[in-house]
Amino acid sequence: MQSAAQQALEIEQSSDHPLAGQEMTGSDIIVQVLAQEGTDVIFGYSGGAILPTYDAVFRFNKETNDAMPLIVPANEQGAGFMASGYARASGKVGVVMVTSGPGATNTVTPVRDCMADSIPIVVICGQVPTAAIGSDGFQEAPIANIMGAVAKHIFLVTDPTKLETTMRTAFEIARTGRPGPVVMDIPKDVQNWVGTFRGRGRLPVRGYRERIHSVISTELSADKCKQFYDGLSQAKRPLIYAGGGVINGEASQQLRKFADAYGIPVVTTLMGIGAYDTTKPRALHMLGMHGTAFANYATDDCDCLIAVGARFDDRVAAVPNKFAPNAKFIAHFDIDPSEIDKVKTVNWNHIGLLSESLRDLLAYGKKTYKFNADYTEWHAHIAELKSTYAMNYDRETNAIQPYAVIEAINKITKGNAIISTGVGQHQMWAAQYFDFKKPRLWLTSGSMGTMGFGLPAAIGAQFAKPDAMVIDIDGDASMRMNLGELETVTTYKLPVKTVVLNNFGDGMVKQWQKLFFKGRLSASDKSLHKKNFVKSAEADGFEFAVRLENKKDLAKVIKEFIAFPGPAFLEVIIDPDAGVYPMVGPGMCYQEMITGDYIPTRSADSKSTEVDSSEMF
Repeated sequence: MQSAAQQALEIEQSSDHPLAGQEMTGSDIIVQVLAQEGTDVIFGYSGGAILPTYDAVFRFNKETNDAMPLIVPANEQGAGFMASGYARASGKVGVVMVTSGPGATNTVTPVRDCMADSIPIVVICGQVPTAAIGSDGFQEAPIANIMGAVAKHIFLVTDPTKLETTMRTAFEIARTGRPGPVVMDIPKDVQNWVGTFRGRGRLPVRGYRERIHSVISTELSADKCKQFYDGLSQAKRPLIYAGGGVINGEASQQLRKFADAYGIPVVTTLMGIGAYDTTKPRALHMLGMHGTAFANYATDDCDCLIAVGARFDDRVAAVPNKFAPNAKFIAHFDIDPSEIDKVKTVNWNHIGLLSESLRDLLAYGKKTYKFNADYTEWHAHIAELKSTYAMNYDRETNAIQPYAVIEAINKITKGNAIISTGVGQHQMWAAQYFDFKKPRLWLTSGSMGTMGFGLPAAIGAQFAKPDAMVIDIDGDASMRMNLGELETVTTYKLPVKTVVLNNFGDGMVKQWQKLFFKGRLSASDKSLHKKNFVKSAEADGFEFAVRLENKKDLAKVIKEFIAFPGPAFLEVIIDPDAGVYPMVGPGMCYQEMITGDYIPTRSADSKSTEVDSSEMF
């Protein structure tokens, strides 16, 4: 399959678009380019400065039988996260269209969130007329200045003759190289301008294209392949460490082929979940701060680490010199040269498209190097780690345990559902206890950790994959952030399933305060004691809205919830003291991992919670 990066770099050379040469408004040009770029849904909220383009979308949809529906959220932040969920689930560029001023500034958080997780979206913002820019006009904001700090790129279009080429270039930049969000700030007079639609062309961003071309055209040389296998051949306990770049780069299939060809176990980051089938024996699931104990111990034990599309971030390698301490050979594959040796010095690296790099490396190993290894002892060690340090919790208590809720859902979905989450304890429980057989089934705010992400992301994912089972696993505090999007679910009759694991407060913050701040619950148990989520869901049109409080009803209610044919809402009152374990405290290494009361530990230091309160949350 040709990568999105390669497709995007095929600049149009012909003008065979049926509308090429026609006179049209700037807003009609925007819509035609959106259609050309494969946009099949737009998420956005209207307003004065974007009305011309909204009208153009309306007219386009009337002529094309709603080929590009415009989905209206409760607010613009929701639109941004919907586009993000759409992009994460589909691999395509998500599109947001909002008005100027507060409409645009409401998308700052989703834009930064997409930048942090390398998610391709294009945000089209209306702006006051060109002549009024800088006058503090009604609903004016300096979007170029604001977004320039958080987006991959920002375009302020003041020359209407460049609108068409700028639109196409925005999509090119969003999807190529390391993907990310691109913002287009388009004054109202540019939208109303009338000019000739050419049907092709992009801006001459030579420097950017040269950098991208140098990456996608870089092939693994025979010498570099030999160096890699020379290092791997010395290993007895190799481990693949896969990050979100594997999924963003559509490299999961090649990663699986490489891992399976040689029998190398795989750990993934939070963003890399789904890169390797978690139901496989050599899948060690997530590593890091809240990774499985067996994944973290395997990382400590490995003598060769192969990092693919991962960046050794602080949630994985909080103490870089103690991360993978026994690895004598560390290899790093990435598309971004800035990530090499940024955190952890490696012995070997390659910058290029991950899928092609892994394909070529495997071919060299099979045909030229004829690499062969017996990792029987390592496999036995991995199996023992997975058995001894398996995920576990209190299964006897009468309180509903959140882990049990997820296990019950997972038993039905069997690793095939799209799971989105908010941010907090529920996010980590979902990462730990759900299975994911394929990539793009796990949608979460990783680097930014944005509460309120889960529900709008699930909505976007349902538009991307209308036939898929989409489930939002949320917490009571995270759900409150974008509660208004419940109505969006029912308005568009989406069969999204929403679960709120209610522990009456900010569970993750409380967990940290109990461990590291002597139990001082400063502002974290503000709770939602008066909030009736079920009534809220019913008020927004949910026909299935249920509160689960009794453990004995769990299996029955979960089955009914999943089986319900339309939008379904389930609030589960969980044990308020349930924690996320394992946990690697800030500034600690895996040997100091806290495993809780139900997962064994092999370190006497694992119970230490003495950390400086200034350490990163």
